[in-house]
Amino acid sequence: MTSPVSEGGDWQGRVSISAQRRRASMREPTLRALRSSADAVRGRRAAVREFDTVGHLYVHLPFCAHRCGYCDFVTVVGKEELHDAYVAALLHELELEGEALASRLESVYLGGGTPTFTAGTALAKLLRALPRADELTVEANPETVTSEMAAVLRAAGVTRVSLGAQSFRPDLLRVLERRASPEVVRRAVYLLRDAGFDNISLDLVYGIPGQRPSDLDVDLAAALDLAPEHLSCYELEAKPGTRFTHAHGAELERQAEGMEGYFERIVETVTAAGYRWYETANFCLARDSERARGRDLRSRHNLGYWLGDDYLGIGIGAVSTVAGVRRRNRPGLAGYLAAARAGEAPPCDLERIDGDTRALERLMLGLRLDEPVRVAAVAGALDEEAVEVLAARGLVEIRGSGGGATITLTPRGRRLGGGVTAELAHLPGV
Repeated sequence: MTSPVSEGGDWQGRVSISAQRRRASMREPTLRALRSSADAVRGRRAAVREFDTVGHLYVHLPFCAHRCGYCDFVTVVGKEELHDAYVAALLHELELEGEALASRLESVYLGGGTPTFTAGTALAKLLRALPRADELTVEANPETVTSEMAAVLRAAGVTRVSLGAQSFRPDLLRVLERRASPEVVRRAVYLLRDAGFDNISLDLVYGIPGQRPSDLDVDLAAALDLAPEHLSCYELEAKPGTRFTHAHGAELERQAEGMEGYFERIVETVTAAGYRWYETANFCLARDSERARGRDLRSRHNLGYWLGDDYLGIGIGAVSTVAGVRRRNRPGLAGYLAAARAGEAPPCDLERIDGDTRALERLMLGLRLDEPVRVAAVAGALDEEAVEVLAARGLVEIRGSGGGATITLTPRGRRLGGGVTAELAHLPGV
């Protein structure tokens, strides 16, 4: 499953729009983590003390029982013998970086991979060691959810579980190489409910080779019948060169022609069921609904990304953005474990995020939401001529004036999505 921002780590590797423009060379003292030495570790710790207000933490657990053909995430198949060592390395990195974090976090998100494939004792140890947060989400594949695992998550203070259903059609699940049947998905939800979870998110994928509109209707009906608090619906994106594109290339091209119709179907069906369409691919129960009981059920962690907040990511392949510097941990498991054993920071790549890039990212991510974006925050990234043209076409709305002006996509503009945002964006040097 892929999306600009999905429920978890996939967006971690896709966050930087600036990669389209430049790679900056970083030599400031705050980046001493590039050097593998005790001085580097001390310098890294000294640097993060300046920024102890980061409210979001992402933790990458890469282990999976099986790698699906369309997946291009940072994953490791099996390797159960390394689960304990990896968790120890995560806690080492958290110790190095943790002083950047606020005393109380808005969100912690465990993504993967399949976090719930991680050995139960190792996962429990990690969860106990994590800082306190208002929202603690763990991703899970349905086949890994047992009553014992649900109890481990609940006892550790997990408040939200994101469950990868993908489809309720057995033939489409086989195409995706998913191991959980529709019955296993339902059982996972029931086990989580029995354990006391009242905030469950389901993921669905559309545009699957062989999928018909009627299949999508079945998937939506089955998902809504389980009454999740949150629902994510992602367009299938298979990367060129994967075995999935080799096997299904022609059908993927045919499906691409119907994506707009699928998207319309999803929005109409899910909003009619009482869900708020708060982000391009994400829906949550409306706050005033009986089951929401006044709760804001949007993903607080992903909202942090979309709103341009700083965040810390730990683990292989994880991304952090703190105080204008973006760090990507390299994806190699062996190098990550070796650095932890040596007491060093993990290998990483760094880039500076300048003001123009920050404004561009704020625009392109913020317009995915159903709330307006302050024009002053994205002024350098807006193409003013395009704003006028798109407003005249009923796709964009500007409210207010001066420093209080805001921009948002109209409902029609949101349905057209990325195309409208791309027209609005001013991309110097591209």
